[in-house]
Amino acid sequence: MSQMKANTEGKLFSRNFTLLVFGQVSSLFANTILRFALSMYILDLTGSASIFAGLLAVSMIPTVILSPFGGVLADRANRRNIMVGLDFLSGVIAVFTMLTIRESNAVIIVGTALTAYSILAAFESPTVQAAVPQMQTGDNIIKANAVVNQVAALAALIAPFIGSACYTAFGVKTVLAVSVLGFFLTAFLEIFIRLPFTKETLHESWIRVIRNDFKISFSFITRERPEIMKILLAASAISFFIMGTVNVGMPFMIRTILGLNAEYAGAAESVCGLTAILGSVIVGVAAGRLKADKMYQYPLAVGICMIPMGMGFLLDNEKMIYLIILLSIAVMQVLVSIFSIYCVSLIQQRTPNELLGKVMAYVATVTLCAQPLGQVIYGVLFDAFRNNVMWIMVGSAVCIILLSVAARPAFLGIKDLEQGEGNLNME
Repeated sequence: MSQMKANTEGKLFSRNFTLLVFGQVSSLFANTILRFALSMYILDLTGSASIFAGLLAVSMIPTVILSPFGGVLADRANRRNIMVGLDFLSGVIAVFTMLTIRESNAVIIVGTALTAYSILAAFESPTVQAAVPQMQTGDNIIKANAVVNQVAALAALIAPFIGSACYTAFGVKTVLAVSVLGFFLTAFLEIFIRLPFTKETLHESWIRVIRNDFKISFSFITRERPEIMKILLAASAISFFIMGTVNVGMPFMIRTILGLNAEYAGAAESVCGLTAILGSVIVGVAAGRLKADKMYQYPLAVGICMIPMGMGFLLDNEKMIYLIILLSIAVMQVLVSIFSIYCVSLIQQRTPNELLGKVMAYVATVTLCAQPLGQVIYGVLFDAFRNNVMWIMVGSAVCIILLSVAARPAFLGIKDLEQGEGNLNME
């Protein structure tokens, strides 16, 4: 029977996966409070949001460029050792930052630290995503991805509050010290993870190996499994519109267009975090009932949810418009969370172990490119059409609906492949 058709085998929280989850909790919380504290420190010193925004934008470049190389490493080396090494290095960088940061060199030190973490992220993301299918089978892969997503969403929701309290009470160096402990604890926990690994003897130079790995993996997602490339492109294109709407459009509409205070924007951000968690919980509970051939319906529903967001601006009541935006965003986040987790799981289940790292690196690279591009373009659109926001939302809705319909054959193709493989195995 194909891997996609396999029933859930074994318990979800095995020893390996439990260690991975606790490690992710520690690592993500450490990373989130560190980034939050550094942002507050730079803002306090310079009074300029644009300086830190520029640091963030520049520091993302290494992740985009190096992610494919991270995928090669994830498939050529012991994934457990990579995770241990990356989290240990994260702790070392936090120690260096804590010992060297001063008001006089803050921008340089923070920029260096963020760039270093961006480099490590290029290797960490494909490694973790490739490790999950090694620990799970069948529907447990979907459930495991849902758990990892919940951890990330919780970190994004809770860690800024913890970081804010620690930064306000004790200062940036104390927050950095807490991050150091978090990273080193993660590395310690990951030491006890056991993943099968067979070391290969290389008969070619590393340049040839990397070039050949890129060629094989790209051929796999474009020729052998073209449905993977189609799903990836569809998910990234939809992410382009969603990230622009949620990250740029939502706060702009609430604060600038409606003129509501920061508490309303903060409440909306919290709702986004909670509903993202809700979506991942739904995936974990309903993993066995989610169907690949129906998956295009989720982004289609997201597009439909955008229409009332736009039409709401025909009303004269700001509070009512806000409630419509809040409800629409909440439903959208649940749907997007389900769609993204399931798409990642589909790609993992369709990819052989020796290519998992490289294929997941392509996923990370394409997604990373789509999100900031969407944010930049939507920033320009909302500035240019601030008096006609309705048409931005309606136009985005139409684009997402059309993309969802265009993606339908790819998801139907996966169902046909599963049925064909099931028939072959029965014979």
